[in-house]
Amino acid sequence: MASAPNLQPDAAPEAVVVRFAGDSGDGMQLTGGQFTLSTALAGNDLATFPDFPAEIRAPQGTLFGVSAFQINFGSTAIETAGDAPDVLVAMNPAALKVNLAALKPGGLIIADTGEFSKRNLDKAKYETNPLEDGSLAKWDVLAFDISAMTMESVKPFGLGNKEALRCKNMWTLGLALWMFDRSREPIHAWLKQKFAKSPDLAAANIAALDAGHAYGETAELSGPLRQLHVNPVVTEPGLYRTITGAEAISLGLVAGARLAELPMFFGGYPITPASAILHHLARLKEFDVQTFQAEDEIAAICSAIGASYAGQLGVTSSSGPGIALKGEAMGLAIMTELPLVIVNSQRGGPSTGLPTKTEQSDLYQAVYGRNGDAPMPVIAARSPADAFDCAIEACRIAVGYMTPVMLLTDGYIANAAEPWKVPDPASYKPFPAHFLTERNDGDNLLPYARDEKGARPWIKPGTPGLMHRIGGIEKAQGTGHIDYSPANHQAMTDLRKAKIDGIDVPDQEVCLGETSGKLVLVGWGSTFGPIHQAVRRARRKGRDVSHVHVRNIWPLPQNLGPLLKGFENLLVPEMNTGQFKTVLRDQFLVDARPLTKTSGQPFAIAEIEAAIEAYFDSVEGNEGGEVEANDTQLPSPEAINP
Repeated sequence: MASAPNLQPDAAPEAVVVRFAGDSGDGMQLTGGQFTLSTALAGNDLATFPDFPAEIRAPQGTLFGVSAFQINFGSTAIETAGDAPDVLVAMNPAALKVNLAALKPGGLIIADTGEFSKRNLDKAKYETNPLEDGSLAKWDVLAFDISAMTMESVKPFGLGNKEALRCKNMWTLGLALWMFDRSREPIHAWLKQKFAKSPDLAAANIAALDAGHAYGETAELSGPLRQLHVNPVVTEPGLYRTITGAEAISLGLVAGARLAELPMFFGGYPITPASAILHHLARLKEFDVQTFQAEDEIAAICSAIGASYAGQLGVTSSSGPGIALKGEAMGLAIMTELPLVIVNSQRGGPSTGLPTKTEQSDLYQAVYGRNGDAPMPVIAARSPADAFDCAIEACRIAVGYMTPVMLLTDGYIANAAEPWKVPDPASYKPFPAHFLTERNDGDNLLPYARDEKGARPWIKPGTPGLMHRIGGIEKAQGTGHIDYSPANHQAMTDLRKAKIDGIDVPDQEVCLGETSGKLVLVGWGSTFGPIHQAVRRARRKGRDVSHVHVRNIWPLPQNLGPLLKGFENLLVPEMNTGQFKTVLRDQFLVDARPLTKTSGQPFAIAEIEAAIEAYFDSVEGNEGGEVEANDTQLPSPEAINP
C-alpha cells in the first residue's frame, strides 16, 4: 500500500484506504461490497477486508455490535486491505469509538450527527460528544445529519421511519461514490434487480444514493470534503471480475470437476466462515453440481465419501471445529483410498473460539490431526484469486492419487475480495478420471493393486464382475481382503505414506528477492500480501531479504530444504503460535524463527517491516517473537473498555 494520500483537490493519490463502520444492522457490508464493485469497474486494483462482530446480533448501538468494511484501492499493485484507513465513515458513536484509533493522523472522519444522541453516546461509553469536545482535533471531521437527509430524500415514497432509515447506507454510499469519482449507474442497476419485486423500495434506495451524491456535488464545503480521482491501475488486457475467496473456491471446484470429467457432490454443514461455499455451489447446478446440507458435520463428510465411492468427485467444507468432527471420516477416506476434497476455512480457536475472526491455527490439524498414520496432502491458498487454482490442484491430486486432500484458506481469504483475471479454460490440462471396468489380474480382481503413482484403481459399485470389499478395517495388499497381520499392516502403512510422499508438486520458487542471502521470510496462506509488501519495502532500503511463499504444505516441495539452507536466517510469519515453523524445523533441520500473531487480526505490513529491521539493527537476540494485539488495526470493544 502507498503512503497516506495527499487529500488536495488536484492530487492523484496512488492508493486510498476507506473504512465503512456502523451498527451490524446498518448495511456496512452491503455498502462496502457495492463500493468495491464501483471501484473495480473504475479500473483500480483493490483488496477488501470485511470485519463482522462475533455476536449474532448485539444490542443496537453498542460497541460489540459494530460491523466494518475496509477497502484499499489504487493505481498501483494492492495486495492487502491496508494497515490504516485514510477515511473513516462512522454511522454512530460506537462505530467511531471502536475504529477511531485505526485512522491515520490527518485522516477524514465522516460522521452522522443524527445518531450522536445522548442515549447512543452512553451506549458507546462516551461522557461527552466527541464531535463537539475537541478530542478529534488531529483528524479532519465532516459531521452532518445523514439520517435527516436520508429521511428527506425518501419522503416521496411513503416509507415508515424504520424503512426510510434503512436507506441511510445508500445515501452514504452515494457520497462516497462522488468523493472518489465513481459512477452510480452500476449501483442503480443492482438496486433495481435486488428490489425487483418492490419497485418503491428500489426507487427509494436510488433516491437516497443520488441524494448523497448530489450533496457532495452541491454542498461546496470549504472543509475536508473534496473529490479525489484515483487513476486506474495498469493491467494486461483480459476479462476481469471481483471475486471473494469463497467464490473462487466454488468456481475452482467446479472447474476441477469438469477437468476430471466428473459430476461433483458437495456435502456440507453451515459454519462460519465456510458456509458461503455451500451457498455459491448451490447456485451452480447447471454444471452437474449437487449440493446437500447435512444434519451435522459427520454426515456431511460421510455423504461426500459415499459420492466418491459411487464415482463422483466428493467435496466437503468446514472450519476448525467442524474439521475436528470430520476427523474419523477423513481416516476412512484415507483407508479406503477414495478421492475427496476437504476445504478448511480457518478461524480463531480452539473450540468455538473467534467465529468471525481470522487465524492459521489449523495447520497441525491438517497435517497431523487424525488417528493412526494417516498422511494426506495439504494445499494452502494465498489470496482470494489464488484459491481458484488451488481448488483445481486439490481436485487433480485427489483424482490422480486416489486420496483425500485438504485445502486451507481462512476467514480473511473467504470474505475478502480482489480483482481476478478470468483465465482461459484452454490453459488448464484436463486430468480425466479413469474407472476400472474389467478384472486387472487375469481372472482375479485386485482392488488394491497400484499404478506407477501408488494409486489404487477406482471401481464404481455395480460394475459387473468387480465386486470388492471397502471400509475402515485394514485391507490386504492387492486383494483388499480384511487382513490384521502385522506384516500386512506395516506394508500397507508404508504404501499409503509412499503414495503421499511421492505426489508430484512443483518446485518452490522465490516470490521476491534472491535464492540465498541474509534473511528469508517464509510464509503460507493469507500472510502473502503483508509479507510481500514488507519485503518489497525493505529491499528498496537495500536490505538483503527475500520472500518464499509455500502453497504445497504437505508434501513439501523437494527443493525447499536446499533453498532455505541458502539463507543465514529464516523468519516464519504466521497467525498461530509457530506451527509451520515447527514443520520446517522437523523436515529440514533449519533454524526457522517464528513471528506469530494470534489476535484474530491479519498481519499489518508495518509489523512485518519492523520484524525485518530487527535482523539488521545489530541487536543480538532481537529477532522473531510474538506480535502484540494491534487495537488500532481491527479494534476490539474489550480493549476500549477493559
